[in-house]
Amino acid sequence: MLNFFSKIIQKQFDPVDNSPLVLFRMIFGFLIFAETFGAILTGWVRQVLIEPEFTFTLIGLEWLQPLPGSGMYVYFAFMVICGLCVMVGYKYRLSLSLFTILWTLVYWMQKSYYNNHYYLLILLCLFMLCVPAHAYASFDAKRWSSVVSMTCPRWCINIFIIQLWIVFTFAALNKIYPGWIEGHFIQVALSSKKQYWLIGDILQKQWLQNLVIYGGIGFDLLIVYFLLWKKTRVLAFIASIIFHLFNAVVFQIGIFPFMMIGMTVLFFKPETIRKTFFPKKTLIGLSNNEQTKLKAGRLALAVVFAAYFGFQIYLPLRHHLYKGDVFWTEEGHRLAWRMMLRVKYGSLDFEVKHPETGENWRVDPLDFFTSKQVAAAASKPDMIWQMAKWMKKHYSKQGIEDVEIYANTSVSLNGSTRHPIIDPDTDLTKVKWQPFKHSKWILSPK
Repeated sequence: MLNFFSKIIQKQFDPVDNSPLVLFRMIFGFLIFAETFGAILTGWVRQVLIEPEFTFTLIGLEWLQPLPGSGMYVYFAFMVICGLCVMVGYKYRLSLSLFTILWTLVYWMQKSYYNNHYYLLILLCLFMLCVPAHAYASFDAKRWSSVVSMTCPRWCINIFIIQLWIVFTFAALNKIYPGWIEGHFIQVALSSKKQYWLIGDILQKQWLQNLVIYGGIGFDLLIVYFLLWKKTRVLAFIASIIFHLFNAVVFQIGIFPFMMIGMTVLFFKPETIRKTFFPKKTLIGLSNNEQTKLKAGRLALAVVFAAYFGFQIYLPLRHHLYKGDVFWTEEGHRLAWRMMLRVKYGSLDFEVKHPETGENWRVDPLDFFTSKQVAAAASKPDMIWQMAKWMKKHYSKQGIEDVEIYANTSVSLNGSTRHPIIDPDTDLTKVKWQPFKHSKWILSPK
């Protein structure tokens, strides 16, 4: 058995044509450029990072707030330039390192617009930093001969395929629950698309919604296997284009559909990509690595990736360790590829009590936060807890010390009956956030 795994690991260091990796670098660079430039043009930067007085950061990083004034426009403009540099392979590792840091900080400094795709982009950036995607058809390759290479180790491509398998597999498994299978989510989600030109009425048809329900599970569960199999690869590629373009038009989820289409180039034979996109590229005959002993450095790298992918499998499963329904509690929801699964609407207000004076008053969160922030937080216990903590500091600055803050919540999941998600008798200023176990003050229907 040990010898079997040794051979598999050793095979990952065999040289292969790097054409798919080089092409994906160009696609990846263009898409991160488009994502950041689009964030400026569409008003996302202004709405999410400039207008709010307070942003919901990753818990524990409350100090990480957006730059003042118009600073975030400059911040994103810098990422735009980094994206272009990655695309053309100019100072590739420096540009991508800077983009990765800046994008990760943006991801950490706000979660009102949390998206699994933003998290995936961080992971892909880290992968792209590990691989020599600038070894051909890049400014770096023209400037420095030491960078030039026509091949890369096989693992440089396989790590992307494994990550994609994890994303789609858990996306499929997470859909196997009543809210998806019975069509509650799809019905609610598509009912808001009635006004769409040309396709609005079609989206309301039961046959199409059934196609989305069962086709979504089938696509997510099987697409990676069909892309890997030569006989079905072309059809799977066409299906990917149709599936992701449908999502892009109907659900408007940024660059993610296009990134998924772009990643399909990593499944095609390198010679096919080379002949199609790099016809002038010459490739010296490849020879397999015949070494029988696995070098310590290679083994260490294999252990690192094994640990990483093991953790990636744990994250989508961790919600089973917590008491309560993750759809209501949100504990274990993030970083778990729980994509397009539910529509949650909630109402929220706070009761503030001042023990010393005996006063108490109701607070509308809109008095302190933007409507977008309130809409996002109303169904998410961690953000409600952060609201209470911020409000306590606000009152403290006004000389009103040691207030107690209670949340009154009412949340509907996929159009269901409304339920509270926070214990109304819990003073949120007195409880600590528990990231690794269930918080008793977070409720879910019995």
